[in-house]
Amino acid sequence: MKMTNPADWKGILIIGEINNCRVQPVSLELIGKARELKAGCPAVGEVAAVLIGSGLSGSLAEIEVTGVDEVILVDHADCALFHNDLYAAILKQIIDTRKPSVVLFPATARYQDLASILGIRADTGVAAHCVDIRINEQAEILAVVPAFGGKVLGDILCPAHRPQMATAKPGIFRQGEPVPGHKPKRSLFDASTIIADTMKKTRLLALESSVCAVPEGIPLEKATVVVCGGWGMGSKENWALLGDLANLLGGAVGCTRPPIDEGWMPDESYMIGTSGKVIRPKVYIGVAVSGSSHHVCGMKDSDLIISINNDPKAPIFEVSDIRIVGDAKQTLKGLSDKIREIRSAK
Repeated sequence: MKMTNPADWKGILIIGEINNCRVQPVSLELIGKARELKAGCPAVGEVAAVLIGSGLSGSLAEIEVTGVDEVILVDHADCALFHNDLYAAILKQIIDTRKPSVVLFPATARYQDLASILGIRADTGVAAHCVDIRINEQAEILAVVPAFGGKVLGDILCPAHRPQMATAKPGIFRQGEPVPGHKPKRSLFDASTIIADTMKKTRLLALESSVCAVPEGIPLEKATVVVCGGWGMGSKENWALLGDLANLLGGAVGCTRPPIDEGWMPDESYMIGTSGKVIRPKVYIGVAVSGSSHHVCGMKDSDLIISINNDPKAPIFEVSDIRIVGDAKQTLKGLSDKIREIRSAK
């Protein structure tokens, strides 16, 4: 790994993600965090966001009110669909030209892959799945990540190499307050040469519809009530009780890692935690969830946390407002029956 002179690098670059012509909320969350870092350490420099796509006028309008200092636009028809090799080549050129000290990526399925590619090409490190990012007086970032199975939180530094790169999951940070009337500097980046060179070697032929499939029901991050099940549910038959309660409450069903591995839930779009989604519902009901820090990081900011577990010493109870010690199956069935009884009496 080559050494770089940190004094030659300045500023924070946010890699914005666009999907269905909209800037994804995680990009706005990262801008909010970058503004917070700048406020705490002005020496870090200005905050810039880069958008890659085609027809970016709508996305630009979403970004301008965030208070970002500059927006870098790469607007080209060949960039309409995400293409990791092409996007990486474009971003590598932007990084080499502008020399930002810090580069932040969304830790989404597409962009965490992009961050890894860029880390290799830029010959620097990438702190993945951060749960917090701090900055010191030397404008060095301290990327906070879970370690040892989530039992501890570790600080990752990159003191001798630039840029300093990190990824964060959607929902980890909060969006900053909008700045109405704010007009950031606009910069157009001409990527035509890079696109032509890259397309000689690789090109996107088609995009399978399954890649764009949207999970059924209310997305976890938008649900006001989330019923989350863990390994302790025991079987797929018992798992159906979670859906019954969620439907009665107009909520969504989430899970920890083991239910996905067992096939009780379809995929990771339903998983809550540092490797899944970060949620802040009005009511979180955790059933047979042990409460590892990996999971707790994804739901600890819920307004009301209700936990059901047959182990009175389960770690999840430490962050719960209401604690129910009992059998998951019996308790879920009793709750659902009681809700139906109350509603039928009205």
